[in-house]
Amino acid sequence: MFLPEVFLHFPTVVIKVHTIKMNNGSLTPEFLLLGLTDDPDLKIILFVLFLVMYILTLIGNSILITAWIRDPCLQTPMYFFLGNLSFLDICFSSAIVPYMLAQLLVRRTISFNMCAAQMYLCLFLGGTECVLLGVMAYDRYVAIIYPLRYTVIMSMSVCITLASCCWLSGSVMSLLDTFYTLQLPLCGSKIINHFFCEVPSLLKMACADVFATEMVIFSAAIFILLIPSVFTAISYTQIIITIVRIRSSEARLKAFSTCASHLIVVTIFYSTAISMYMRPTSKTFENQDKMLSVFYTVTPPMMNPMIYSLRNKNVKMAVQKLIRRQLFQ
Repeated sequence: MFLPEVFLHFPTVVIKVHTIKMNNGSLTPEFLLLGLTDDPDLKIILFVLFLVMYILTLIGNSILITAWIRDPCLQTPMYFFLGNLSFLDICFSSAIVPYMLAQLLVRRTISFNMCAAQMYLCLFLGGTECVLLGVMAYDRYVAIIYPLRYTVIMSMSVCITLASCCWLSGSVMSLLDTFYTLQLPLCGSKIINHFFCEVPSLLKMACADVFATEMVIFSAAIFILLIPSVFTAISYTQIIITIVRIRSSEARLKAFSTCASHLIVVTIFYSTAISMYMRPTSKTFENQDKMLSVFYTVTPPMMNPMIYSLRNKNVKMAVQKLIRRQLFQ
């Protein structure tokens, strides 16, 4: 049963905020997500841009997963982790982008339960990716530093264990962050100045002291963000030191090119995520934060297949065989 609409002014536009009466008589709010912009022309441009990015994300990652599953040559630890990353990127992007595209067409509200689900999924998938990128850096470290022992160290049982730890750690940390955030009493206009339900945006709406919740989120970020990012930096430092010692200038240049591409994507992902989740809510700037969020929620899922895999010779051959098989079967 819907209660009468409550009208709020923001800042000069009349905005409707609905509440839904539950069976127990309590009120469950619907939040209004303001999205990225109010400019109609810019909305059209952003809609086309993010739609293209989302389609490329789905196509690139789907191709990589299919090639990894169907080509025996890609049944190695590196491609096992890349397959996990591709599946993760499809899920992560799909949890955010479709709703963001809808916001660019019409102003959308989101129920409390949907908001909570989106927050959990984004934290879960984003946290899992943080740890997985660290594991992938370790995999490359072992492959370059200990090439003769690589298959022994990175056995399939070890790979499955490491991947399971990534998914489990992301799930546990996101559950903690979501639980403590949703325990806070929310007040005010129920307007979220963001394009999805993200923890820092909801903390701004809390009526109570958020210090304890911020400490929980900060502690979780240390384990899920800071430690993997430091571990990744150390691994790539050792890799670069090893590459410098390569005598062949051609091989050295090729290795540097690959590492540089990986480092750019990893740096963008980690730095923007850390800036969002490892600083006090009072130090956040809503419009800038929305732009930052794009760089770790929308951009990496599109770039990862191109940077990590589709430039790879083995992947290119696997994709070509896959296409030929589909065309001539």
